[in-house]
Amino acid sequence: MKILVAVKRVTDANVKIRVNAAKTAVELTNVKMAMNPFDEIGVEAALRLKESGQIDAASEIIAVSVGAATSGETIRTALAMGADRGILVEATDGLEPLIVAKLLQQVVKRENPELVILGKQAIDDDCNQTGQMLAGLLGWAQGSFASKLAIDGNRLAVTREVDGGLENVSLAMPAIITTDLRLNEPRYPSLPNIMKAKKKPLDTLPAAELGVDLSPRLVVISVEEPPARKAGIRVNSAAELADKLHNEAKAF
Repeated sequence: MKILVAVKRVTDANVKIRVNAAKTAVELTNVKMAMNPFDEIGVEAALRLKESGQIDAASEIIAVSVGAATSGETIRTALAMGADRGILVEATDGLEPLIVAKLLQQVVKRENPELVILGKQAIDDDCNQTGQMLAGLLGWAQGSFASKLAIDGNRLAVTREVDGGLENVSLAMPAIITTDLRLNEPRYPSLPNIMKAKKKPLDTLPAAELGVDLSPRLVVISVEEPPARKAGIRVNSAAELADKLHNEAKAF
């Protein structure tokens, strides 16, 4: 079995985000970058399937990223975690989800994996669209927001987190999975594996060779920080609280 895992280079989750002076985007100058946390979970999910014996031990795990050359660092992180090889689709950063999905579609056609795993969303734009769009373009079954994942014969058993609780689905492969936070806890790459990752193959594929129109369909008018939260007030009784909720906040 071949598993393709999409990884994205984003601002480190521990960095305090600032809007740039032109108010056109988030400030990225001298900002620490890292792999999207949901994608780390996706890499870990693929590794656990292989280590658990649910798939052949010879199965190949491929980490793929779409972005500038610096995204190669993110792929190397996935390789240090245990992925076998990497593919960088070299393009400009900040591509829209539909464009990324179309580029991944072309990679899938070249590699013919049985399973594609993506994080359910990226913490930089929170779009939560690429996995679903990719499944639609390929016409594959999809299990989004997966909190449990197992191979059941030639099918995938997936537990999804939905508004009403948990939903269990059985998917025919090939399939698309998007990972939720509760699926697993990603491992930290060890120093020996970090050194080994430098020797693992990482192929660069120019986006122009994939025949996808990279022209944006959306225009960012401005980016602004949320307004500062106002200070709360103290009330002396439940009756006063109910009165303010009703007459001032119009909550009911």
